[in-house]
Formats: sequence, structure tokens, C-alpha cells
Amino acid sequence: MGSIRWGLGRLAFAMVLATVAEMGGSTDPNKTVVEEVTGWLRIYSDGTVERLTPPGAEPFTAIVQPYTEQRNGVTVHDVTTARGVDVRLYLPAEPATAHQPRRRPLLLHFHGGGFCLSSPSWALYHNFYASLTTKLDVAGIVSVFLPLAPEHRLPAAIDAGHAALLWLRDVACGEDGNNDGAAHHLDTAVERLRDEADFARVFLIGDSSGGNLVHLVAAHAAAKDDGAGADLHPVRLAGGVLLNPGFAREEKSRSELENPPSLFLTEEMVDKLLVLGVPLGMNKDSPYTSPSLAAEAVARLHMPPMLLMVAEKDLLHDPQVEYGEAMARVGKTVETVVSRGAVAHVFYLNFFAVESDPLTAERTRELIDTIKTFIDRY
Repeated sequence: MGSIRWGLGRLAFAMVLATVAEMGGSTDPNKTVVEEVTGWLRIYSDGTVERLTPPGAEPFTAIVQPYTEQRNGVTVHDVTTARGVDVRLYLPAEPATAHQPRRRPLLLHFHGGGFCLSSPSWALYHNFYASLTTKLDVAGIVSVFLPLAPEHRLPAAIDAGHAALLWLRDVACGEDGNNDGAAHHLDTAVERLRDEADFARVFLIGDSSGGNLVHLVAAHAAAKDDGAGADLHPVRLAGGVLLNPGFAREEKSRSELENPPSLFLTEEMVDKLLVLGVPLGMNKDSPYTSPSLAAEAVARLHMPPMLLMVAEKDLLHDPQVEYGEAMARVGKTVETVVSRGAVAHVFYLNFFAVESDPLTAERTRELIDTIKTFIDRY
């Protein structure tokens, strides 16, 4: 079970790195690789970026197309908004009825990938968030197609997150929620969201670096509103859920040195992706990634309550816990919950392990229950 639990065991992991190394680089003799994240990313001397899929990750990076015929209690809709950002909308198949007119909260999701990789349409996210839509008492989940670094370094993803909030404000106010060329079923999906969502109970949720974005987008909204709430009204951020966020410092933590790597997170990915994601001239000791600096940056801002989910064997376990402690020191409400045992970074997204490994399955159920309890509380 160990190799399933980690995504890849140590031997299999080493074999992946060797296989990727043999894949070679560009066939163009006029450009060379100037930076590489093994198996995932290459940057060339002419500035072009190549995103890869390492052996073993193909099932997780497979693209899931949207669908309007319900599957397992959910429909999926891709929307090009009038705010310059695309979103994927998960809707529960059963709409609110005249007998149950209560509006329900809404989740706005930011995917991970060290600010440089991945997409909401990956099976990695679809399998978890489509299911989560049916397990939580929510009107829907909106997942943002984020601009990727290094082509679009931060704060580009923060701006996209805020644009998605402005789109939700447009929807709540009855304005045109999607582009003029959208198909009718998209209009219907957005109308359902408008009719059933409680826009005063919008929760941000994010995985890995998407967890950082939960903090950063909430801070951006708080700074723009200056506590008045005028910028987003009637949308209100009721809380944030940081799932194994990508906080790290230049000085490696004990968990980075001692916890094992997985398919979804290695020391190399921590070292390189986060630096490629932050603005030029910055490193991991920045308010975007440093747990203490991130907390200090919001000391004077009105931040929503946060739920921080940490995995015991995550490489980033220690800086994640440090984030929760630093936020508490500046007077912010953060509930830290640790998933105990041999579970690693974003373990709940590894659908093979969730199906096959009893510990991963149990910790995933506990994580979902914790998210539900947090949302119900606020």
C-alpha cells in the first residue's frame, strides 16, 4: 500500500526521474533548456515554455470535458466571463425547489501547480471537486482557469481570482454573467447559480499554491474594500479553505528535509516552481510564499476565518503549520487541522489511492467532513 499511498514509492519515483531525463529537450539546435523542473516544465533560451507530464501522471492530467447531462449527481460547465477570466462551474444535479427555497453557499476554487502548472479541467481536480459538489450543501463550485507563470507571474493569478469574484458580483446583481456568444445551456447554468447561491456566503478554497491564493485573493479583496465591502457587494467572503498550501521559505524546513517526495511534490518542485511563480527579483522569502511574511502583510486587514488543512507527511507540513501560528499572532482566525498518518501533499486528489488505500480513503472522508463543518459554521 505504501507506493499507492505516496503516489510513487522511492524506487518508482527514481525510475520516473531517469525516464524523464532520457526524454531529452528541444530538437531545435538554436534554443537550449535554461531551466527545468524534472518531468513537469522546461524553459528555453528563446523564452518559450514547455509543460510536460511525467510517466505515471497521465491519468491525473487527462482533460475532462464539460458535460450538461448529469453524471453522479453533477453537471459541469465551462464559462467565458465578461471579466476576462474563464471558469469551470460544477452544479449539483438537483436544483433548489419550491419546497426548499433556501439559498446555499458557494465555493470559489483555485487549483495548484506551484503557480506554473495544471488546469481545472485535469482529472486530478475534476474527480475531487465534482464529487465535493454533491457532498457539501452548496449551490455550486466555481473553479478558475488561472494564468500560469513564468509567462504570467504573480500577481496575475491574484488578479484573475479577484476578476472571478467580480464576475460573481455581476451574476448576483443580475448582469450579463458570460460572453455574448455563449450557448444557451451556459446561460441556464449561470442563471441557476444566480437563483440558488447565497452570495453573502462565498468561500474560497484552494489546493497547494491555490491555498496560497486563498490567502492572497482574500487579502487583495480586503485591501480594495478597506473594510467597507463596497467593491464586491453583495458578494461577501465568508471564509477560506487552504488545502495543503504551498508556503515555503528559502531556508528548508525539517519536513522538507525529512518527509518523502511524491509524484505531486518534490524538493525540486518546491525550490523551482514557487520562485518561477513570484515576481521577478523575489524568492520564497516573499509575502506570496513565506508563511510569516504572508501573515504580517495582512495584519491590518479584515480577513475572513480560515480553515488550514495540513498533511502529516507533506514536504511543506512545517511551513503550513507556521502559517497558522503566524496568522494567530496577528489576530486572525485560523483553524489548523492535521491529517495524521502516512498521507502526503494533496493526498485527497490521488483518486487511485483514495479508491485503493484505506488510510487515504479515511483521511479524505475526514477532510471533506471538516470542510463541511467549517462551511456550515459560517
